[in-house]
Amino acid sequence: MAETADSVLVDKSDEKLYLLQEGAVIASYSVVFGANPDGHKQEEGDERTPEGQYILDYKKSDSSFYKAIHISYPNEADRQTAAENGVDPGGLIMIHGQRNGLGWLSFVTQRFNWTDGCIAVTNREMDEIWDAVPVNTPIEIRE
Repeated sequence: MAETADSVLVDKSDEKLYLLQEGAVIASYSVVFGANPDGHKQEEGDERTPEGQYILDYKKSDSSFYKAIHISYPNEADRQTAAENGVDPGGLIMIHGQRNGLGWLSFVTQRFNWTDGCIAVTNREMDEIWDAVPVNTPIEIRE
């Protein structure tokens, strides 16, 4: 893939991640989420993937997973809601590949929600996303 995305859309209901350029889909990927995927992330350890508008604010090549792009969760509203509820909002939510050394198992792992709230793809797909998505790209995550 040679095109560069100017935004990313994740549809949790369809289990898809879309790379967009000027509103048009340039690539799509099947994804899996945290073990408790329904609803917006509320607190550390709830195994949910956040919903809303965020920024893909940095890339991490030395992650415990095959490449990772950080999602700017929690935002101010997430922190405020967590404070009102007396909980830690959590963080370190990423788009990433498979756990290092286990990429060959993606034919199994990509059939169920296994992350702690991150968005997972195969390593080959992560290479494509990594190359197509610049730092500071907006991401929308929808239920």
